[in-house]
Amino acid sequence: MNAREVLEFYILSGVDETCGGEVLALSGGALPHFSEAQKNETRFAARPATSSLALSSAAAVKSADDVCRNVRTMDELRQVVESFEGCSLKYNAKKTVIGDGNPAAKVMLVGEAPGAEEDLAGKAFVGRSGHLLDKMLAAVGLDRNSCYICNILPWRPPGNRSPSDAEIAVCLPFLKKQIEIVKPDYIFALGAVAVNSLLGNSESISRLRGKWQEYESSDGRKIRVLAGYHPAYLLRTPAQKAKAWADFLRLKKALCENNQQFNALLQ
Repeated sequence: MNAREVLEFYILSGVDETCGGEVLALSGGALPHFSEAQKNETRFAARPATSSLALSSAAAVKSADDVCRNVRTMDELRQVVESFEGCSLKYNAKKTVIGDGNPAAKVMLVGEAPGAEEDLAGKAFVGRSGHLLDKMLAAVGLDRNSCYICNILPWRPPGNRSPSDAEIAVCLPFLKKQIEIVKPDYIFALGAVAVNSLLGNSESISRLRGKWQEYESSDGRKIRVLAGYHPAYLLRTPAQKAKAWADFLRLKKALCENNQQFNALLQ
């Protein structure tokens, strides 16, 4: 691999910063066979490469905003996301994963990104995390027919790594458009990446979970947001399931109160 091929590989893998121009050992300890000219190209092109990538990310965000602007239905959104080429994650993923469930639901659940099973199936939350989520929804009287389930990112990051800020920024317009189309009354954000991306903050999930927040959609609607643990985290840390159960009960309580208010208006 020459210097340009190495940079292209890093970009496709989601790397958006350079730490320096020196050539370091690759996995296994082997060094690539660069000529002196190629080493100099890598050394002096490091900073411009970062700037170019930043400009490219900004252009991709604008492109995502532009393609979403005239979208009115979920089918239209699915088409523009599948044809979008501004995010490098798409080229490593097998399928585009938009969402699953009822597109007219009052409850929207938002996760981080598709995993390996979701990438193969093209459907959100179908792996072990999805099975656990289905059980927790059923425990409070909900299912995929009464919810809409999606992720911040429609493509799986390589190796299930955490998405970069640039990747989240590029894909966020797609999530915002889904919120605009579904028009939920409640959003249950699963994990820190989901809630921080929605609310634009950087708090830990342990500080945010169990507290109602507010999200303003692009059409001006105020939507209540509840943060909770991601099912994948609960699979790794079963001791936290009690707190997750309390969060689902908070959601159920809000739904019951909302239904009571609605029924009172009909009387």
